[in-house]
Amino acid sequence: MSWLIVILAFLLASIKSNKPKYQRVAVIVPAYNEEDTVGSVVEVIKKVSFVDEIIVVNDGSSDNTAEEALKAGARVITHENNKGKGEALLTGYNSVKCDIIAFIDADIHNLTSKKVEAMIKPILLGNAEITKTKFSRESGRVTELTAKPLLNYFFPEISFEQPLSGQFAAKKDALKKINFEKDYGVDVGIVIDADVLGISILEVDIGAIEHDMSPLDDLNLMANEVVRTIMGRANKYGRVIMIDDIGYYIRMSIVGLSLIILGLFTIFFVKFVPLSIGVIVSIAGIVIAAYYIIKVVIQSILIYRKTPRGNLFKSFIKIHFPLIISIIILLLMISTFIGAATFSNGVISIEPNSRNLIIFGDSNSTISVRGPYTVDTAIENESNMIRMPSDAMMTLGVQLNDTIIINNQQYTINETRLGESDVLRIPIEVKNALDVSNGDIIQNSRLNDIFGASIIYHNIYSANYTIQENFEVSSRSTVGTHYEILIDNVSAYSSTAIFKPNTTYWLNVGGSQIGSISNDNGTFTNQNFTYGNHTIQVRFINTNSSSIKQAIESNFININFK
Repeated sequence: MSWLIVILAFLLASIKSNKPKYQRVAVIVPAYNEEDTVGSVVEVIKKVSFVDEIIVVNDGSSDNTAEEALKAGARVITHENNKGKGEALLTGYNSVKCDIIAFIDADIHNLTSKKVEAMIKPILLGNAEITKTKFSRESGRVTELTAKPLLNYFFPEISFEQPLSGQFAAKKDALKKINFEKDYGVDVGIVIDADVLGISILEVDIGAIEHDMSPLDDLNLMANEVVRTIMGRANKYGRVIMIDDIGYYIRMSIVGLSLIILGLFTIFFVKFVPLSIGVIVSIAGIVIAAYYIIKVVIQSILIYRKTPRGNLFKSFIKIHFPLIISIIILLLMISTFIGAATFSNGVISIEPNSRNLIIFGDSNSTISVRGPYTVDTAIENESNMIRMPSDAMMTLGVQLNDTIIINNQQYTINETRLGESDVLRIPIEVKNALDVSNGDIIQNSRLNDIFGASIIYHNIYSANYTIQENFEVSSRSTVGTHYEILIDNVSAYSSTAIFKPNTTYWLNVGGSQIGSISNDNGTFTNQNFTYGNHTIQVRFINTNSSSIKQAIESNFININFK
C-alpha cells in the first residue's frame, strides 16, 4: 500500500510542477501635471483582471495629479522636483516586486482596458520579453524626422513603425539588463538595448491614441534627448566605428577585389590590352584587398568582443554584405579558371570556357543555358555509340536512338552516363574525323561546326508507322522553312529545315520514292500523295524560322508503315 501512496505523491508533484507559475503584473504611470487625465487612466487599468498593482509616479507636479491618482485607487510615489520621464519610470521599476511591468503615459484620453491587455498578454503567453505599442495619432514628428533616420543609419536591423511609442511592457528580468535614461530618451534606449542584447521585442498595434499635443519647445527638448540617446548607444555598441571606420575599410576592400576581377578579365578576355597590364592590375588589387580585408577582420573582431551579442550579427551582415558579394564573385571567377586548367609536361594551360545562353525568339520562346562540353573517349564496347548531353542534343536537333553518320559510319545517339552531364563520349574514329581530342572543351555554339556535314537520321515512332527525318548538320540559318506531315489527315510530325532554292526533295515510303517537292525560289507548294490506302500530305509554312537542318535531297522524309 505504501508504494501506491508514493506513486500518487509523485504524480501530484508532477502535476503541480507543470502548472504555470502565476505572474504578478504591475503598471507604472509616470505623471507630470496630468490632473485632468491621470484618474481616468488609473480607472481603466483597474478594469484589467490580471493587473495586481498600479503605481503613479508623481514627477514633481504642481497641480493635483497626486490627489487624483490616489482618489482613483493607485499607489502614488512623489518626486519633490521634476526629474524627467526616465527617472520616473526607474523609480516605479525599483518600487515594485513583480514579474511583469507595464509603463503607460498619464495623458491618454481614450485608453481602454483592451489596449492595456494587448500590451501585456503577449508577455503573459510567453510570446515576447518586451512589447512596445504602435498606434495612430496626430503627432510623431520627432519619430519621423529624428529617431527613424538615426536608427536606420546606426541600427539598421531595428525597423519598428514607432520606436518612441512611450507605452510598453516587459518582464522585470529583461529590464534588469537595460540602462534607463533619465529623460525622453528612455523609450528609444530600451528599444536599442533590447535589440543589441538579443531580448525579444514585439510591436503591438493598439489602435488610435489621443495624446495631449506637445508644444514646439517640448518637441525640441525631446528631439535633443532622443538624438543624444541614440548617438550614445551607437558609440557604446561600436556602431559609429562600424559605420565609419569599417565602412571605409569595406569600400577599399571592394576596390581591391574589383581590381583583381578587372585584371583577370583583362588577362583572359581582352586581347588588345597587354598581358603585363592585366597582371599589374591584378597584383595591385590583391595588395589593396588583402590589406583592407585584414583591417576589416581585425576591427570587426574588436567590436564583436566588446559589444553584447544578440542582434549584432544582423547589423554585421548588412554592413558587410557588399564585401561578401564581391568575395563570392571573385571566388566563382577563380574557380572557373581553376576548372579550366590543365597540366601537361610541366606546362599549366588555363582555357576558360563559358556556357551559352540560348534565347529562342519564336512563338515557343524559351531560354536555356547550355554547355560547354568536354570531349572524352567512348567507354568499352560502345564503339558504335556517341553519348551526348541532352543540351547538345537540343542544339543539334537530335534525340535518343537517332542515327548519326560520320565518315560513312553509323553511330547511335545515347544519353550521358550518371555524373557526366556535360561530357561528350566519342569513339576514337569519330574523334579523328571531327579533329577533336580528349579534354577539348566545346562551346555549345561550336557544335554545329564540329558536327558539320554529318548526316542525321531522326526517328519518330508511332503505333502504326515510323517517320524518319533525314538531314545534314549545317550552320544555323534564319531562312529555314516550317513544314508538317499529315498521315490519313492526322498531323504526324512537324519540323523546320533548310531547303536549297530550285531543288527537288523526295519523299520515300518503305524505301521507295513516291513523290517529290520542289523549292521554287523559296516557294513551296503543298503536296498530296497516296500509298496503298494511306494518304500523305506535306504542308509548308514560310516562316523564315531558325534551323541547322539541311534537308537531304534524295531522301527528305522516309515513312514505314507497320
